Amino acid sequence: MSLHLGDTVPDFNAESTSGPIHFHDWLGKSWGVLFSHPKDFTPVCTTELAEVARLKPEFDRRGVKVLGLSVDPLKSHEAWASDIEETQGYALNYPLIADGDHHVSDLYDMIHPNASDTLTVRSVFIIGPDKKLKLVLTYPASTGRNFDEILRVIDSLQLTAQHQVATPVDWKLGDDVIIVPSVTDEEARKKFPGGWKELKPYLRIVPQPRITH
Repeated sequence: MSLHLGDTVPDFNAESTSGPIHFHDWLGKSWGVLFSHPKDFTPVCTTELAEVARLKPEFDRRGVKVLGLSVDPLKSHEAWASDIEETQGYALNYPLIADGDHHVSDLYDMIHPNASDTLTVRSVFIIGPDKKLKLVLTYPASTGRNFDEILRVIDSLQLTAQHQVATPVDWKLGDDVIIVPSVTDEEARKKFPGGWKELKPYLRIVPQPRITH
């Protein structure tokens, strides 16, 4: 199947390094990040899994659950986890799905139909508390993912889900934001009593409202 932004993401049951997972139940009312890997004992992914472990307090602070996936079996995951801790200095502190039969990979369209192996299984899915897909990114095997950018996107998604604003280019938490054009000036005066800076009628800049987690 092909997933599009705004679609309800598929539910699934899977084994993981933290035990069995029924995905929608596991996610509950939280935001979620599902990120996949081509196979175990790959160098770039070894660094990525450790980086997510290091950043897990940042995901927790935002109310986001993280879930990794690789197409190798659970026993292989456990051996890989030992290598990750040894070489990177961070132990896995979130579940890593064993997807040996490609069930989840196929549900989420991670494997390109023309691929001869699993090297295209390298995606990031950000999922809202409503179980709808908010963002998807796919990387080549040679390029490590930037999880600071993924946290930045989560900040933007959580902010814009709560307030009628959009985030401009290179926005980061605490920067000014844009009032969306669908909000009239009359409505904006009620929502943003401190006022805004109008560059054009469609480009109204306002200090960032508070995000509630």
